Amino acid sequence: MWYAQNPARRTHQLAGDAGVLLWTALWATAAVVAYRLACLLALPRALERHSAPLPLVGGRVDNAMRRIAGFVDAMDPVTVRTAVAVGAVALFVVPVGLVLSAWLPRRLRWIRQAGAARDLAASDDGRELLALRTLLRPLHEVALTASEIPDATPGSLAWGWRHGDPETLDALAEAELERLGLDFTPLGPPVPTAPSQVAHEVLVRPVPAQATEASGADEAAGGAGVSGTVTGPVG
Repeated sequence: MWYAQNPARRTHQLAGDAGVLLWTALWATAAVVAYRLACLLALPRALERHSAPLPLVGGRVDNAMRRIAGFVDAMDPVTVRTAVAVGAVALFVVPVGLVLSAWLPRRLRWIRQAGAARDLAASDDGRELLALRTLLRPLHEVALTASEIPDATPGSLAWGWRHGDPETLDALAEAELERLGLDFTPLGPPVPTAPSQVAHEVLVRPVPAQATEASGADEAAGGAGVSGTVTGPVG
């Protein structure tokens, strides 16, 4: 799951992702332009053939760039190109890396939490765990959750979770899913067990060991009584 099911949360996520992509594209363009411009400055002969002022820059900037080109002319061309390439890469990596270091961990953390919460919400035990997660949040958040549930208090929510109240568990699980921007789908009623299956379970139910021993003792006593009646003296 990459995006929330809640429209507002999904729009916020899409806007954030688009902003990061735009930021990356802008700095990639800036790095390419800077690299080409620096390569142009590193080739003074090209500037000498291009006697007209450079476009989009003023006269002072053009003169300064030509003086820089004359200074670079005395340097090793390989060293100059290497330095230009490193500078262009740094111009891209530094601003983009700062944004990604703040955005990417949060984005990946939400993806993991949303996927786990969606799987847990599909079972009763999972919803109980989601409800517990809501109760373990800071006290002001628990109080805010209780204020949004009719006739509920933080204490009543804890009591309902402890005693397995279905309505309380669903309300707490819904609050946790809503925090992640996911939709809450109530689970259906439990499937009743078929009568034939119940009868089969009763028939195959194991007999306790004590009852087996008592039955064996009764059979032994009964057998002894019958034997005594048959072998005893006949009046």
